[in-house]
Amino acid sequence: MNQVVQPEAATGLPDEQMLIGLGERVLDEARRQGATAAEASVSVGTGLSVSVRRGAVDTLEYERDRSLAVVVYMGQRSGAASSADFSEQSLKATVAAACSIARYTSEDPARGLADPALLATEFPDLDLYHPWSLDADRAIDLALECEAAALAGDPRIADCDSASVSTGDGLRVYLNSHGFVGSRLGTRHSRSCVAIARDEGGMQRDYWFSVARHADALETPAAIGKRAAQRAASRLGGRRLSTRRVPVLYTPMMARGVVGQFLGAISGGNLYRKSSFLLNALGEQVFPAHIRMQEFPRRPRGLASAAFDNEGVATRERTIVDGGRLETYLLDSYAARRLDRQSTGHAGGVHNLEVQSGDRDFDQLLQDMGTGLVVTELMGQGGNLVTGDYSRGAAGFWVENGELAYPVEEITVAGNLKDMFAGLQAVGADRDDRGGVITGSLLFDSMTVAGE
Repeated sequence: MNQVVQPEAATGLPDEQMLIGLGERVLDEARRQGATAAEASVSVGTGLSVSVRRGAVDTLEYERDRSLAVVVYMGQRSGAASSADFSEQSLKATVAAACSIARYTSEDPARGLADPALLATEFPDLDLYHPWSLDADRAIDLALECEAAALAGDPRIADCDSASVSTGDGLRVYLNSHGFVGSRLGTRHSRSCVAIARDEGGMQRDYWFSVARHADALETPAAIGKRAAQRAASRLGGRRLSTRRVPVLYTPMMARGVVGQFLGAISGGNLYRKSSFLLNALGEQVFPAHIRMQEFPRRPRGLASAAFDNEGVATRERTIVDGGRLETYLLDSYAARRLDRQSTGHAGGVHNLEVQSGDRDFDQLLQDMGTGLVVTELMGQGGNLVTGDYSRGAAGFWVENGELAYPVEEITVAGNLKDMFAGLQAVGADRDDRGGVITGSLLFDSMTVAGE
């Protein structure tokens, strides 16, 4: 089950076959030291990141990371160890450390490698590798251009906390003693800006960013700087609100976090520990009938695309929510065994999960809401996945007659996640694809907003 070697070697990265050979030596050493099964992960990465402030370089970093991790199994006992040293001596010592741990751990019948029948056998080219020939001087120029656009974006912009440009590539190989060998080669590039606005009432800051597999897909430095400036200036004059229950609209960046709460509640670790408010909810109506969530793990250039999960289990398109009903849990092999189920290929998380958008954009959702709150920033830990109770510090905009009226700050939004999900009125067409969870704005029918 060997993945076809990528036709183009990663600049600055070791050869894929060298990493595979290292992983094979780890597995051989694990067997020699008494392991009945083992898995190894070897990864390397390189990168460049630049940050500027007030027209000068603030930070300039070249990165070169590498890691070797091994998990060994001795019957139903397991142990894990890792190292950044690829030498033969370190390899043997790392395996020895994992075996020593395994000998002293308790037996756990759920431990073990993934089911061989579930391992990936097809490795399509997902178009994830697009190196950017970016040197430090050019990166600095782009960051300075971004900062200049922010400072010129609004007369109330007093400063930029930072403007940044980064590029990186990485290669990871995963092997296990079932004979599985797979690799992932990819790039990730980004630009961002944090702007500071000031008026007689005080200062506010906000940001904007762009991230992509291919540098040509990034927003321009000018667009990022201008957007950061507009967002920061729009927050000046923030007010507090008295406590009330109103409709609440989460912008896409904030909506992603709410979806993350749902994903946490249906993840195997929380389920087998019985620490989820969605325990035994499979097949139940969790959202209104118009809500659908799907996963597209093999989408070309997707930021979370992968042919297999962290255990080698094949990924596939999967419907998580259909007609508002929960169709599947998110399980790795260990959680699946604890729950007497089968792995769903989610060791390491979801892969391009998309909340199906409606046909109404942000402005139209404001009209639908009429009066309420738009949330553009969240603070704090979020929801209690055992009870579903949800409370976070927030900032955003008060809405009257379907239009943004004024900024608000130092408020709290609260509710119960189960009630929030059931009261999800709409998903906006303004979807944000800058992450592994893709969603538009989320309009909830009623939440408690507390301030003064």
